[in-house]
Amino acid sequence: MFTSIYSLNPWLIAVGLNTVLLSIAWVIPKKLLTPAGLFHAWLLGVLIWGTLGWQGYVVVMFYFLAGSAVTRIGMAQKEAEGIAEKRSGARGPENVWGSAATGALCALAVAAITWGFLPPSLQPLLLLGYVASFSTKLADTCASEVGKAYGKRTFLITTLQPVARGTEGAVSLEGTLAGIIGSVAIALVAWGVGLINLVGVGLCVIAAFIGTNIESVIGATLQTKISWLTNEVVNAINTFVGAIAAILLALIFIQ
Repeated sequence: MFTSIYSLNPWLIAVGLNTVLLSIAWVIPKKLLTPAGLFHAWLLGVLIWGTLGWQGYVVVMFYFLAGSAVTRIGMAQKEAEGIAEKRSGARGPENVWGSAATGALCALAVAAITWGFLPPSLQPLLLLGYVASFSTKLADTCASEVGKAYGKRTFLITTLQPVARGTEGAVSLEGTLAGIIGSVAIALVAWGVGLINLVGVGLCVIAAFIGTNIESVIGATLQTKISWLTNEVVNAINTFVGAIAAILLALIFIQ
């Protein structure tokens, strides 16, 4: 019965499920999202379930929960040093779409295949891009937050000169390893639900490493000089680079 309902009304299930989750998130004392962030996360959740089903939804939920948990690592220390995420890590609309805009576009493109607007041959690449975008963002979140909390030596990526933790464009061994672990974890989740194969897992991890380091270069060179280049805009660029890198790697080395 559930399968029959799902096949006929995936968008109805998406609305119902995300409304229930929004209601729970609204009343729990520890807020992971601002009120506006909750509404935008609801929109994102409906979109992902409606286009990619529960498999795509599991991936974005894993990113959100893992990313929120990692953001709170060493929060008291990071707040004392003035390098913590604003609002104690609670996500607003800008965070939701900065992290998920690329993934949402990939999901919509997959839906366009279902609706007959794009050729079915593109679906594996679009699913790979979807997973790679969230692998890249989780890698970035893990690298940044673990680096700020536990990085013993941090260096500016462009010059390798020592800089303070939390400096835009700074990297550390601890943060880099955490980023790789984060990208592997979410890519394996995507493999486990059948969105990508094991080769895709490797491509997502490589793409996440590329995207995360390009973001660090942008942070070290441009972010402080261009007013509109906010963290959220850089996140959107980061995830887009990760998705494109994974797709290009697949086209070059697999197809």
